[in-house]
Amino acid sequence: MGHSLTSLSAAERPQRVVVKLGTGVLTSGIGEIDSNRIARVCAEITALRAQGTEVIVVSSGAVGLGMGQLGLAKKPKETSKKQACAAVGQSRLMQVWQRGFEPHGLTVAQVLLTHDDLRLRARYLGVQETLRQLIAYGTIPIINENDTVSAAEIKFGDNDTLSAMVASLTQAQHLVILSTAPGLIDLRGTRQIVPVVEKITPEIEAMAGGTTSETATGGMISKIAAAKLATKAGCGVFIASGSEPNILSRLFAGHGPGTFFVPNGLPMEAKKRWLAYFQRPAGTLFVNARAVPALREQGRSLLAVGVTGAAGEFAAGDIVNIAGESEGSPALPFARGKSTFGSDEIPAIAGKHGEALSALYPQRKRLEVVHRNDLVLL
Repeated sequence: MGHSLTSLSAAERPQRVVVKLGTGVLTSGIGEIDSNRIARVCAEITALRAQGTEVIVVSSGAVGLGMGQLGLAKKPKETSKKQACAAVGQSRLMQVWQRGFEPHGLTVAQVLLTHDDLRLRARYLGVQETLRQLIAYGTIPIINENDTVSAAEIKFGDNDTLSAMVASLTQAQHLVILSTAPGLIDLRGTRQIVPVVEKITPEIEAMAGGTTSETATGGMISKIAAAKLATKAGCGVFIASGSEPNILSRLFAGHGPGTFFVPNGLPMEAKKRWLAYFQRPAGTLFVNARAVPALREQGRSLLAVGVTGAAGEFAAGDIVNIAGESEGSPALPFARGKSTFGSDEIPAIAGKHGEALSALYPQRKRLEVVHRNDLVLL
């Protein structure tokens, strides 16, 4: 159902992507590099570049690698000791990335930033121009916080925040945060990955939890905060597992596991493309024969009068498939959209005309089951 990156037109293909990798993705233990995973990620980034997409990497791992080199089992609490770990580990981290990209004939470029580098206008513009030049030279910028000199008052706090600021700075279309987490998990409800977040609400933020890793910083809380920052800048954000094979190509083909945060101000056609390719439907709405041409050919909203039933469990606001009724064989979905009603409400509203529906739900402003702006044909 999705499309591959290779099948996208030049206009649709992301021009610039920021890929952030956490310490847990890069290592298989404290100070132990997972060279096979890094080789896979480098191959995927090379493939993205071959399709015309510029890639900037934000890489954690310096402190963790330094801890391993210095024989430390736990991250030190003292700032000076963390800085010492970063000083030892940063050069090792760059060697790891250069070895990963060497077989592809690519050169990496180290960029170490403090918060002031992006907070102060003159430095901000300088960083922006340097990154532009590095990309023009065909290098892969590898960005990390300058932990060796960053004091508490000038720290980003975590590389998730740094990656969001870099995505904003470089006007990237997408930020992909790869970590040990497979995405945002609804721990209070379905316990499944939330496939798409259209708006970061307090309920979404409440789903996030911290991290128990000895080398990681933040966890899902910092990733949600980063997504909030990046989406405000018009950048779409993926959170996905770095251990998934071919994760980058799968995400951009529309069927990679993970959570996608919709950027603010997304044009309607782009929003519909996300509905079609980046969301996992929670259930199916079945419609009668008259509703099919109204949706397919006339571009109308799906009204209750055209609904005959539903399958699966879904809440108001969930994405659902829309299928015509089919005797004797499973109905194939022909559209997808955001349902205004939950599955438990469908039996009461199915086949109802507007007046009857208004009487049932006098407080609701929107009574379309799926509004045409939230509906896309497959």
